Amino acid sequence: MQSWQLPEYIADILPSTARQLESAKEALLGLFRVHGYELVSPPLLEYTSSLLLDIDEGLALKTVRIVDQISGRQLGVRADITPQVARIDAHLLAANDGINRLCYAGSTVHARPDSLLSTREPLQIGAELYGYEGIEADVEIIDLMLKTLTLAHAQEVYLSLGHVGIFQALADKAALTQAQRDSLLYLMKDKDSEAVLAAMQDWDIDTIWKETFAVLPTLYGDVETVLRRAREDLPAIKGVQDALDALKAICKQFKAYKVHIDLSILRNDSYHTGLLFAAYAPGWPDALARGGRYDGLGSQFGRARPATGFSLDLRDLIHVLPQRPARQGIKVAAAAANDAREEMNKLRHNGEVVVIDYLNDSGATLHCDRELVLKDGAWKVVPCDC
Repeated sequence: MQSWQLPEYIADILPSTARQLESAKEALLGLFRVHGYELVSPPLLEYTSSLLLDIDEGLALKTVRIVDQISGRQLGVRADITPQVARIDAHLLAANDGINRLCYAGSTVHARPDSLLSTREPLQIGAELYGYEGIEADVEIIDLMLKTLTLAHAQEVYLSLGHVGIFQALADKAALTQAQRDSLLYLMKDKDSEAVLAAMQDWDIDTIWKETFAVLPTLYGDVETVLRRAREDLPAIKGVQDALDALKAICKQFKAYKVHIDLSILRNDSYHTGLLFAAYAPGWPDALARGGRYDGLGSQFGRARPATGFSLDLRDLIHVLPQRPARQGIKVAAAAANDAREEMNKLRHNGEVVVIDYLNDSGATLHCDRELVLKDGAWKVVPCDC
């Protein structure tokens, strides 16, 4: 293997793409800022005792771990920034008992890619709202997610909604063990009712609950149909009805978008506790952005708080992000650079790109449309004619 080769699913970002990503990141953070979200920047490395969540085995499998040569303790390279932001809200910002609106943008590292088309180094960007359990917070976050995708030039975006609360309410009534819940969550994603029913045959639970869980994978599609069928086919228990009411209320707020509901999308090995949402678009193999409610995540850090948020991998959007051509600059012949140093510094201070030409290159090669020349005893910027 050549020494310059990179690991699988890891890639360099070259200038034109780097300009796209950095410009998009700046624009999105600006969008978050005008909506009241303050930027935080957690470290890339943390002790695994705080980085990993006891409730999320999937996150543990994604996390790259190393030994800290200073302390001897185990470090993890973050695979998800959301738990870190929950730690910040719970610990470093604990003096605020009200709402914290926080946003972030940074690289994460996955031990394995999520799919054949995924990178192992996502550029995660997102926003989180802590301290309010009302549905208005979820509406605010979903609205911000959709605005984010519009700013990133994603087209024909539609919204998909689900709710973990329905599954959990049914699992509580059926007295399922954690192992049984995990097994069902894994099967639900394939929407195979027969497989769900078959897996439950050996479990010592009432037939009514087996049949109820077999219905869940069929409850997806347009809002009106799914909500009607869910109320007809699922038991009228409080947790289920509350979740269906929440979904109905959310749908009313986003009538301008195409919305569908999928009660079988439950995100196995996840820390989410209630409403789930994701944004899709035609021609994309997976969600462009996703999020949900994760109340109590901060309890691992000493402060359980209601929370909702979303995130996306900005690198997934590269081919729709606005192109950012190299900024045209001013070239200076290497022989003149020393004498022109003061003038070059003035131009750079004013935001101009000034490039020293060592090889007598063309302006096009150096991305320059002007040059700095000495005329009549003074330095002047003139159009580049070479």
